[in-house]
Formats: sequence, structure tokens, C-alpha cells
Amino acid sequence: MEARVLESVFPTDTNPRGNLFGGTLVSWMDKAAGFAAMRRARSVVVTAAIEDIAFSVPIVQGDLVEVHARVVSVGRTSMRVRVEVSKEDALAGTHQLCTVGHFTMVAVGDDRRPVPVPPEDDAAA
Repeated sequence: MEARVLESVFPTDTNPRGNLFGGTLVSWMDKAAGFAAMRRARSVVVTAAIEDIAFSVPIVQGDLVEVHARVVSVGRTSMRVRVEVSKEDALAGTHQLCTVGHFTMVAVGDDRRPVPVPPEDDAAA
């Protein structure tokens, strides 16, 4: 399962130099990871772990940011989600991969306890 989120970087999202706040980007990544995991689990999900985030290219005010999340593995109640972040300069038409991270999401029931993620065949139905 996948999810894509498109955001625009506004002045309130940046530091005094015009660079996107890292925390804002992690929030966008977490949101996309949650959407992808929820689609796969057909359940509410929570973030259990965030790992391996590397901010390799700055994202600045005015950039469009595409956050692409994809479930890469499924356990009994958890899913590992790879999240890739690219920026686009819409005026120049350029795209660049900026950040990659991995999120562990856990499916939970109404009691907020982990619940099994259905097999792939059941998730597609």
C-alpha cells in the first residue's frame, strides 16, 4: 500500500534562513506513513518507531514537497513503512530526492491495543 502527500513550504514552516523545519518535515512523513499503513491494515495505526531519517538536501520556502510512503514489510501487528521526500521547484520544473526514513506503524483496536494486520489478500478486498 502507498500514500502520497503534497505540501507547500510557507514562511511559517521555516527558520530565519528560509529552510523547512525538520520537525515539520517529520510530521508530514509520519502522516504519510500513517495513511499508507492504515490503508494496508484497514485499522487505526500508531507510530511505534521512527528511524534512519537523513536530511540530505535542504527544502526551502516556496518548494513543493511530495512525501511518498510505501509499506515494505508486514509483521503480525506492525508494518515497516519507507518514506521518501522529494522537493519540486514548480517554476523550474525540477525534482530532487531530499530525505528518506523508515517508520514502524502498529495496527490498534478500539482499546488501543495491537491487533493483527490482515493477510495481503484480505487487505485488497
